[in-house]
Amino acid sequence: MLIFDNTPTKLNMKYCLLLLSMFVFSQVSAQSESPALDLVTRIKTGLATYYHKRFEGRKTTSGALYRRMKFTAAHMSLPFGTIVTVTNLSNGKSVDVEINDRGPYGKKYLIDLSERAAKELGFFNKGESKVSISYGGQS
Repeated sequence: MLIFDNTPTKLNMKYCLLLLSMFVFSQVSAQSESPALDLVTRIKTGLATYYHKRFEGRKTTSGALYRRMKFTAAHMSLPFGTIVTVTNLSNGKSVDVEINDRGPYGKKYLIDLSERAAKELGFFNKGESKVSISYGGQS
């Protein structure tokens, strides 16, 4: 005669606890990856300069052609396509530019801007200006 015992054994309890803990931890990690945490605004300050007009029509590192009348910029590490808000700290003017090139290669500068962006920020005739850049990034 075969008798079934419906009382949980130690082995069954271990499996139940293991499954329960896996479920609880998976829910906690899923909740911590919310989209709101991925959008962190980063701000840096430094000097900006702009491309000389002789670069008009040349290929940038991303493969796009440099156009001086577009709102584009070069940065050493930001991903191509990143939209950066650049603010001239001396007059408060701001523009949004798209990163499509690498540079500036001198340690003195934070960002290279297109001619149009430099004119909008009001430092085209000066050659350089202290700016802040802000951009969204991964946390």
